Amino acid sequence: MSFARTLQTRHAPLFAQVRAHPFVQGIGDGTLPVERFRFYIEQDYLFLIEYARVLALAAAKGRELATMARFAELLHGCLAVEMALHRDYAARFGIAEADLACAAIAPTTYAYTRHLLATAYAGSPAEIGAALLPCQWGYGELGRGLAAGGEPVDQPLYAEWIRMYAGEEYQRLVTGLVEGFDILAAEEGEAARARLDRLFLFSSRYEWAFWQMAWTMERWPTENVEAGTLPGQARNAE
Repeated sequence: MSFARTLQTRHAPLFAQVRAHPFVQGIGDGTLPVERFRFYIEQDYLFLIEYARVLALAAAKGRELATMARFAELLHGCLAVEMALHRDYAARFGIAEADLACAAIAPTTYAYTRHLLATAYAGSPAEIGAALLPCQWGYGELGRGLAAGGEPVDQPLYAEWIRMYAGEEYQRLVTGLVEGFDILAAEEGEAARARLDRLFLFSSRYEWAFWQMAWTMERWPTENVEAGTLPGQARNAE
């Protein structure tokens, strides 16, 4: 079994929780409230901006041309395909492209992207690949799984989303990332592989947290606090 498959099997319960999440299931059967999908599109666009930076750093750090090419192809797919779909969704919601890029970032989106960026700046190409896998691979698995169940006929937005991630082009990019990661991981020792496992686990946790964030339309707990007073501070000051 490849190391990527080993990690996926080891952390299968997290993948199962993502597949069963009500947000994901709501996309599949068309019952997800549209306002939650709109919130998700805004947050995922902000996520993809940082994801693109991570892929660019990974390409720059590649020691072999093949590694550089794999990450560069993923970067192109992110910038030219995924983000274009999000902009199209936003336009249908009446959100201008400039406003989409300036949306308020939710706590989980901020935390997840900072985890990825920290790995990209400090880590090796193998470590970056381990951090990226749960997202790229997870979306590919979700797309295929939802497509197998049939597209929601009454919600074309969600049907398009499913087609995007179940499509041949996206699946090819996922396969390239998995195969490239296995090549990089094969060069690592036991201690390094333990780090790869930990990075994969943290990103897998963030994947579930991202869906939960979108489901609850998460906000910063201090957003409605006036005059910079946090809950409990006024009482404590008396």
